[in-house]
Amino acid sequence: MKKRILNGNDADAYQKIRLEGLKNSPEAFGSSYEEEQLYPIDLYKSRLESDTAFTFGVFEKEELAGVVTLVKETKVKLKHKASIYAMYVSPDYRGRGIGKKLMAEVVKKAQEFDDTEQLHLSVVSTNPSAKQLYTSFGFTVYGHEKRALKADGIYYDEDHMVLFL
Repeated sequence: MKKRILNGNDADAYQKIRLEGLKNSPEAFGSSYEEEQLYPIDLYKSRLESDTAFTFGVFEKEELAGVVTLVKETKVKLKHKASIYAMYVSPDYRGRGIGKKLMAEVVKKAQEFDDTEQLHLSVVSTNPSAKQLYTSFGFTVYGHEKRALKADGIYYDEDHMVLFL
């Protein structure tokens, strides 16, 4: 198992796992498969080459098995925050500690930023395994949003969580 920050050369692999996640778990993401399947590969490349967003990947035998993105805030009044987005592990690779490895890398990277004091994420309320993972890293729920997402006519609540670094 190899873990690292993805770059523009990983765009094809990232697009593949991103679309898989959006298709398999539509309730877990703000974006949708229908929207992102239309995005050109250059958009994924630019996402992976950003100076303020870091997408971590875990590879299993050269296949991208899991991803998560850390985004730093850049506005003066928000620079003390960073957020986690787009956490996903392919079903074939679940139960192997990949999510834990990804979270460890994200938290470590956030701690390296001079001005980041808190890390935020949102998780669908009906995903106890994800919430347990985040709680194991010290995240706590600070808010509950009813009907935060609507996918295929079904509403999903989200818990908003924070980790003070």
